[in-house]
Order: sequence, then structure tokens, then C-alpha cells
Amino acid sequence: MYYLGIDLGGTNIAVGIVDENNQIIARASSKTKTDNAEQVADAMAETVYAALKNAGITLNDVPWVGLGSPGTINKSTGIIEFANNLPFKNTPMEEMLSQRLEGKKIYMENDANAAAYGEYMAGALKGADNAIAITLGTGVGGGIIINHKIYSGSNFAGAELGHTVIVVDGRPCTCGRLGCWETYASATGLIKTTKEHMEKAPKDSALWKLVDGDINKVNGRTAFDAMRQGDAEGKAVVDEYIKYLSVGIIDMVNIFQPDILCIGGGISNERETLLAPVREYVAKEQYAMNSAKKTVVCRAELGNDAGIIGAALLGKEA
Repeated sequence: MYYLGIDLGGTNIAVGIVDENNQIIARASSKTKTDNAEQVADAMAETVYAALKNAGITLNDVPWVGLGSPGTINKSTGIIEFANNLPFKNTPMEEMLSQRLEGKKIYMENDANAAAYGEYMAGALKGADNAIAITLGTGVGGGIIINHKIYSGSNFAGAELGHTVIVVDGRPCTCGRLGCWETYASATGLIKTTKEHMEKAPKDSALWKLVDGDINKVNGRTAFDAMRQGDAEGKAVVDEYIKYLSVGIIDMVNIFQPDILCIGGGISNERETLLAPVREYVAKEQYAMNSAKKTVVCRAELGNDAGIIGAALLGKEA
């Protein structure tokens, strides 16, 4: 048996063929054309057929097609109600995609939820009854598994964990609120914090040297690299970033008490440099500190493949 998953992004479409061992055996990708929903559906279908060809199979060899897409995905109607950076507004994508794929059954889910499901089925969250996946990217993505099922709320817009406020009247967020967790804990937030510290740091500091004096070259590794060079300002940035990240994670632990919480995204490549101090914060501030069973905080395992694998296996969750 093979399964097929689509990970739809604002820039790229990634499709993978997944085998019974939850391994991706063939892939295809294309650029996301965002003029209109029909164009996006056409591009996804073309990429699906390319992946099938690369695997040497046909649509008859997969039981369904799974799609992970940004936005609010109404699974009961097959409609993408809204997506920030894609031309979807009450778009009947389940029907549109099925028409382009020989009437194949389509399962849809929010992309962050699909990635969490991928980690639950084949990665760091495997074996958990209740789990959370956090992705630190342009924003802070979140996915929640409760009693082995994806939790998406009564209106399919749940698990927007990055849009919980941790600083009242703090940084403006793209969602319209102030002080959201993702404005501090995302890669974008880390870059902003780094730049704020650089503006007060001497020009001969490691922070400035690492970017050749050009503040526009700052990325998510800059502060960590400076800290490793013994730079005090770099360490201050990392300490501040980890504090804000940990505050949100402790909130998630206290609300959901999951068996496992995994952290993915580019910043998670810092591994124990990031995770060890986060665990210290959680151990110190979690409400259930006297409980015999505590949440395990670990790194996500599947990287960018989590969304593809999770989407491909959505029919098993339904």
C-alpha cells in the first residue's frame, strides 16, 4: 500500500509518496502560483501526477490523497474558508482537487496540524496519547493531538498556538493583536530581537562581525553563533529568546499536559543548546511539577517531511 501527501505552501508545493513504513519513496515539487484557486488546484494535480510517475505507480495504487494547506480547513464541508497568503476564501478545494485526480477521495487538514500528525504517526510524537508539535519558522506553528486525534476546535480554526499573547501591548503581530508568542519565539522574532540588541552593541562585537557589518544579513543563527564565540551580547539575545520561547511552551504544557511536546523548524537545529535551557524553564515553572508523570520536551524528527507524511496518512485518522 502507498499513500500520497501534498504539503501546500505559499511558495512551494511538495508531494510525496509514502510507503507502509511511513517512509517517503518518491517526491515531486513545483512553485505555488497564487493568482487564483483554480491555478493552485491545477498545479497541485500536476505535481501529484509527477510524484506518481517518479514512484512508478498510478492513482489506483493509493487509497486517497491527503492535503495539508495553510488556513482554516473545514473538514466537514471540504472547504478552505480562508488562508492568509493564498487565494482561498470559502474555496471548495476538496471537490476541485478530486475532479482533477480522477474522483479520488481527498482528505484535508491545516498544514501545521498535518505536520503534527506526521510526527505523531512516524516521528517524535509516536506512541503518545496526547501530544503537541511546535514549529519555529516565519511564525510559530502548532498542532495538537488529543486521544490520538487531531484537535482543530469546533470551527476547525483551533491550535493557533502562536497567537497566544505573552507580552501585553507587545510587538504587533500579523494577526492584528499585540504581543503574540510568535512575534518573539519565531525565527522572525529572533531576528528582530537580534537586531534590537545589535543597535546597542559596539560595532566590533561578534554580532556585527558575523554579518559583515550589514544588519540585513542577520538570520536565526547569528545570535547563537555569536554566543558560541563568547560574545556577551549574543548570549543576551539567546537568553532573551529562550525565555520567551519557554514562557509559551510552559503555557502549552500547563493547559494540555501532553505526554510529549516536540519542537521543529530551523531553530530546532540548535538541538540541546536550545532544548536544555527550555527544559530547565519548564521543570521550574510547570504547574504539575510534583506529578510523577511530566511532559517530555524534545526535538521534532521529520523536518520538512512531517507535513507530507502527515497529509499522506490523514485517511487513517478520519
